[in-house]
Amino acid sequence: MSEDKADNPSGAPAHCPPPTADSQRDMVAWLREASPYVHAHRGQTFVVYLSGAAVEAAQFARHVYDLALLVSLGVRLVVVHGIRPQLSRRLAQSAIDSEVVNGIRITGSEVLPCVIDACGRVRARLEAHLSQAVTTSPMAGAALRVAGGTFVTARPLGVVGGRDFGHSGEVRRIDREGITRRLAEGDLVLLSPLAYSASGETWNLDASTLAAEVAVELGAAKLLLLSENGPVCDSAGEPVREITLRDAESAPSSMPEEAARMFERALRACRRGVPRVHLIDHQTDGALLLELYSQDGIGTLISNNPFDRIRRAGIDDVSAIIGVIAPFEAAGLLVRRPRDLIEREIERFFVATRDEQVVACAALHPFPESAVAELACIAVDPRYAGRGFGSELLKELERAAARAGAESVFVLTTGTADWFRQHGFVLAELSDLPVLRQQIYNQQRNSLVLSKRL
Repeated sequence: MSEDKADNPSGAPAHCPPPTADSQRDMVAWLREASPYVHAHRGQTFVVYLSGAAVEAAQFARHVYDLALLVSLGVRLVVVHGIRPQLSRRLAQSAIDSEVVNGIRITGSEVLPCVIDACGRVRARLEAHLSQAVTTSPMAGAALRVAGGTFVTARPLGVVGGRDFGHSGEVRRIDREGITRRLAEGDLVLLSPLAYSASGETWNLDASTLAAEVAVELGAAKLLLLSENGPVCDSAGEPVREITLRDAESAPSSMPEEAARMFERALRACRRGVPRVHLIDHQTDGALLLELYSQDGIGTLISNNPFDRIRRAGIDDVSAIIGVIAPFEAAGLLVRRPRDLIEREIERFFVATRDEQVVACAALHPFPESAVAELACIAVDPRYAGRGFGSELLKELERAAARAGAESVFVLTTGTADWFRQHGFVLAELSDLPVLRQQIYNQQRNSLVLSKRL
């Protein structure tokens, strides 16, 4: 052990270099991006599954500090920990053979003491870090209480497929009222994958399944699965950031066995009412914070509703629309629109959102007498340029124009003609526009006219 590590057993940085101007700007930008989520998550109930591998990983201490930070930010937090690698090591030390069938360990009478031992060791380690006894911890001084108890009762799995699973069990009942009471008092509830029956027998539960059951029973807003499996990847090995239940059938079928089981547990929780389930890689420092407090996250989100969507704007979107178009107005690419004008015409606007935050906007101005419509004020937040929001917004406006009876659409542009050509627009003449639009054409801007048949 190095001297630095010996002096700093928490794993927190012992010495921090002075912040640079770039790092300060990055911090300010991240705080501004995170602030809507701080507000949205406060008072919400989240269930976090921390796999046994995550407990042994290099980032373990930081993950635990981040759990404490979530509680300090007002999240009502239930943590369920796993023990698989710890149990496997304990069984090997005792020269005990134990089979795992379909992801569930057969828990014979000789295995159960090892399960109890592994649970106790992992739980003790978690509670020690959460106690904040180490003064060098990033959460030093935080008054965090950890609650545990007989919140879960279990029953035996019994004989499945001709195999007796011994002391392996499944959830019979979750004390929702008891857990909710502790959460309301500001406690972090820590659950181990051990539960007891009414007759006092002890049962070994699958921890990720327990986490999902708890999330369903509590009506949790989120279930976060922090494990070695990480996010779902596509056929090219790239992380898939969002999967809706509707699209789940098209998810990759070549996932490793344990990752596929984790994915199925996530889908099942979502089908049973958990609005959002996140699959996160435990190897990333700050994984929970990056997933919860940034728009894009770093894991795979499984949800009942699309993460990205396009909808008609409402009066509450005015400020967000102004924020999106402001840089383009400053650059002279869009005509300046005062707030009162946007408020009067808000029913003509459409917005694209990511996680309910506006990232693009556009307006549709119909000319029913001429069977045409104008597309205007198309803008995408520069942070989301090149991600398809503009194209999807354009398609939605074209569909809306067609529903309104338009046979063609047109745009006036000074700097984005190539983009519109790529989407099927062709050059047109000013005389092709409705007479009313010709009368208010700005000669000084000298915008190009492009049109498209629907």
